[in-house]
Amino acid sequence: MRFSEIIGQEVIKKKLIHTVLDHRVSHAQLFFGPEGNEKLALAIAYAQFINCQNHSSGDHPDSCGTCLSCIKYQKLIHPDLHFILPISTTKKVTKKPKSNDFLEEWRAFLIGKDYHVNLHEWYEFIGMENKQGIINADDCNEIIHTLSYKSYESEYKVMILWMVEKLYYSAAPKILKILEEPPDKTLFILITEDPDQVISTIRSRTLLVKIPKIGVNDLTAYLIGKHAVGEREAGIIARQSYGNLKQALNRLQHIEEDQFNFTTFRNWMLLCYDNKIVDLVGFSGEISRIGRENQKDFLLYALKVIGVCSTLVFGNEEQVTAEGEELKFLKKISSYINPSNYARFCELFNTALYHVERNAHPQTLFLDVSLKAARLFQEVRKK
Repeated sequence: MRFSEIIGQEVIKKKLIHTVLDHRVSHAQLFFGPEGNEKLALAIAYAQFINCQNHSSGDHPDSCGTCLSCIKYQKLIHPDLHFILPISTTKKVTKKPKSNDFLEEWRAFLIGKDYHVNLHEWYEFIGMENKQGIINADDCNEIIHTLSYKSYESEYKVMILWMVEKLYYSAAPKILKILEEPPDKTLFILITEDPDQVISTIRSRTLLVKIPKIGVNDLTAYLIGKHAVGEREAGIIARQSYGNLKQALNRLQHIEEDQFNFTTFRNWMLLCYDNKIVDLVGFSGEISRIGRENQKDFLLYALKVIGVCSTLVFGNEEQVTAEGEELKFLKKISSYINPSNYARFCELFNTALYHVERNAHPQTLFLDVSLKAARLFQEVRKK
């Protein structure tokens, strides 16, 4: 992870870089700030810059990205980079879990999500179910053990404690001494969203580094450049997300899902209206491949359309949030999904949703729903 890959945060980037260039790297730092502001990415970029064999120091200083150290950092496999994480037992690790037991998953998790992660997603990724993760005593012992050795390849050994507020209270005393007086060329980076939740004896031994929210303009530019979002839409998402990248990405995902559901539903209803049996067989095969959760979302969208049609029929367009092509389609279809068949369409989609949740064969199910919807349209056309 290079600084140039991180969204915005130019002020904090410069401060971190100059601590290295001016040889003022504090041995224990606590990065804190709200969710979705690139704290973890900044910590890794900082560590990579410190240990880069050829980092630049001109107008735009950064790690080179090509030396052996950078290559290993970018894959999160550098032997002098260590992570301590909130964890618990899972189906894979059934007793005495330690962060090292989950390193393979952690690397896949971070890289797969471009470092844009949160605690809930991590718990879900490793299958913790409803358990609460902690940083336990075994991991505290592991910190002491790991840092007792000299660095393997780089000048600095780096120990990143992610979500350090999850440090188990009775385990904290184990690392107080090493946190205050670590071996030479050792860097602790602790990360939290709320420093007040961090054990006071831990917090007092660190230099607090406030990481602010991502600027709206920076977030807007990222959405336009990285996700090809229109300028107006990107600005709306960025403002509504209040500088929270995770929230912005979630909003973007919902927009993309809504667009998929609209396009797919419109095409489906046109096939049903025209009673194109062969094409409906093909559609049923396609929809069967999108997965059960997406099928459920699609049917929920279909049910929402029924409600919107009812609203439009009774002349309450101002209550409808759809716009553009979607609104145009909804106005058109409300002539055919109307008070004479609302209940039957609702029953049709609700029954399909029930069967999807119970693992019915999706292709057979959607073909059956398609044929029944086609018959409902035929009844309307005959009137």
